[in-house]
Amino acid sequence: MSRIGKSRPVPWRPYRDGPPAFAPKLRPIPEAHWLHRDTEAAAWLAPKRALMRERRAEVFATAPGIEAAEAELAAHIGLRDAVAFDWPTALEAAASTVSDDLVLLTPAPDGRWCLRAASLCAPTFWRLAEGVGQTLNGLHGPVPGGDPGLAGRIGRVFDNLQPGTVLERFNWTVQAGGERFTPSQAPLKARAQAAVGQIAARQLLHLRVERQTIRKLPVSGAVVFSIRVAVDPLTDVLDTLAEVAAFRAAWAGLSEAERAYKGWPAYEHLVAAWG
Repeated sequence: MSRIGKSRPVPWRPYRDGPPAFAPKLRPIPEAHWLHRDTEAAAWLAPKRALMRERRAEVFATAPGIEAAEAELAAHIGLRDAVAFDWPTALEAAASTVSDDLVLLTPAPDGRWCLRAASLCAPTFWRLAEGVGQTLNGLHGPVPGGDPGLAGRIGRVFDNLQPGTVLERFNWTVQAGGERFTPSQAPLKARAQAAVGQIAARQLLHLRVERQTIRKLPVSGAVVFSIRVAVDPLTDVLDTLAEVAAFRAAWAGLSEAERAYKGWPAYEHLVAAWG
């Protein structure tokens, strides 16, 4: 299990604002803050690049006709000749420079937005092969209220998004261990169920936060969805009684359906170790 520990301060504590949101809850941020101040690069960039080379079929997918948008994204990040960076595609070259995963979506002929290409090395319990080519409705189908409600709201945001505007949101959950490449939650749930004793429970539980942004590329019109994942031991996160109280209040704030979707019942006994 990887562990960041105290190598950098805990970057985000979104539980302070309540339980994970099942709504866009997007806010505009300065364009200069899009992918900069990369808190995770020191810990994640080297392992991410190794995944990109060694398990490419699992972490990269692209569809025909998206190459121009990939090159536009690479140029937007600052790569002038992306393939010269020794990656097969411009999207991979761009993704190799930031800890964020990068996803490109474009509208289908019927107007529905589709996932067309992605470099996805830190998936939160989903497989890229099952998502590429899917519409927002298909991608959000498993989410409580996701299809058509949430998917429709996100689609309207994409439709109205103007180039130069960057929107940000946070999502969070917990997991048993510090891994970032987690296409399946099953091994983490099994590890959680095997934990015995308060000390083991406290050491095992981690906060997983996704910092998500969206922006629209000015030439291709493709939407870039970025996901930066931070995974921190809860012992580092809940370092005061006030933090413990805020976390426990947020933990109790989801409905049963939302808790089931998040997989939280598997972690109840680990959270109970925090009193």
